[in-house]
Amino acid sequence: MNRRTFLKTLPAFGVLAGTATSFSQDLQPISLPKPEKDGGKSVLAALWERKTNRNISPQKIPMQVLSNLLWAAFGVNRENEPFGGPGRTAASASNSQEIDLYVALPEGVYLYEAVPHRLRPVVAGDFRARSGRRAVATAPVNIFYVVDLAKYSKAPFQEPGLKDSDVVKSYYYVATGLIAGNVYLFAASQGLAAHFHNCDKTNTPREFKLRPEQRVLFAHTVGYPADGQRPR
Repeated sequence: MNRRTFLKTLPAFGVLAGTATSFSQDLQPISLPKPEKDGGKSVLAALWERKTNRNISPQKIPMQVLSNLLWAAFGVNRENEPFGGPGRTAASASNSQEIDLYVALPEGVYLYEAVPHRLRPVVAGDFRARSGRRAVATAPVNIFYVVDLAKYSKAPFQEPGLKDSDVVKSYYYVATGLIAGNVYLFAASQGLAAHFHNCDKTNTPREFKLRPEQRVLFAHTVGYPADGQRPR
């Protein structure tokens, strides 16, 4: 390609670049439906059904189910907590609420904002494969558990453990486990498949535009079982 031909191609490259930028900007916030309080199996029945199921269908789940799932995981269930601020469905050290849920859907990655109960766009594109291999890359929902260490300094109650790095590490791993437990129970209650697992910690922080204070911990894949049986 000579210089004249190359220069003629520049407008086309500009259009492509503009399209990519526009697509990123067009990824709008998702206002989730109000979470439901009824439906599904009882807690005891869900405990009997709780299990890891790695065979997950690529079929999309309804928006109401996604709303209920994220609320059950780490949504707001009371306006005021003794340490101050809203209370969540999973406990955290000094109500620091240090775990962020990054939700990878086919069209892009969103941050779950619990107080307005919505998904805020982070980056456009399909990054579900960052949660693992095989079927998880095509599952409808992949939740990434990300700790924000900066939130400890903003916790309503500054207990001594928040200043100890070893204690803090135990705190955010426990917090992740509590949220993951909620996800598993919700999935069992609704007849969904769920798989908690490791994930790509090398590329994800850059692609999800994480700050240095944030660390990717694990991922949780959720969807309908691949056997094709929809819950009744």
